[in-house]
Amino acid sequence: MLEEKIYPVGYEPAPAPTRDSPDTRNKLLDAILQVSSGERIETEMFGVMAKRRSTRKFKDDPIEESKISRILAAADTAPTAGNFQGFEIYHVKDAEKKQRLIGACNNQKYVNAPLVLVFCKNPGRVKFNFPRRILEKFAIQDATLAAGYSQLAAHALGLSSIWIGMFVEEDVMEVVGTTLVPSSILCLGYAQKQKYPKRRRNLDDLVHII
Repeated sequence: MLEEKIYPVGYEPAPAPTRDSPDTRNKLLDAILQVSSGERIETEMFGVMAKRRSTRKFKDDPIEESKISRILAAADTAPTAGNFQGFEIYHVKDAEKKQRLIGACNNQKYVNAPLVLVFCKNPGRVKFNFPRRILEKFAIQDATLAAGYSQLAAHALGLSSIWIGMFVEEDVMEVVGTTLVPSSILCLGYAQKQKYPKRRRNLDDLVHII
């Protein structure tokens, strides 16, 4: 006979979520983002931010599916306006589409990276009763934050990345097959060589106290 467990009031364990449970999505995210025993991963946040570098030369090594899942899950955790998540991500796997993206991105050759993610704004998901221009602003903020979270997650997993902001929007939309306007493209992979920090602005020049 199993011994009955008694918990203090207010500390009773929550029932296990079912597929229809509203927090199933969060449980799934937790499982994807969980660090496995013995896994090499950078978990110190400020170290990740300080060491991240833009990379334009990637190895041909494929990226593990578990890492791709975590990068995408990291995007899903980014803050969004009203929690509406006004963005979509297109994971470009097709080699021919990657080649077409190079042309759409001002012939930047490194767009043909092992992992290419196109972040698009989707103001239609933002269900606020505001003018369209406000919803557009929320959507581009949502998409940008999601891409930033993905980029930091990639570095924590030992990958490098380059943020692409120069592209012909209509050409990118045609390549990925969407009517949604892209905000940025992330190209990710294992760097061919380690890059070192460049000089940045002094904080006294960057931050304005008013």
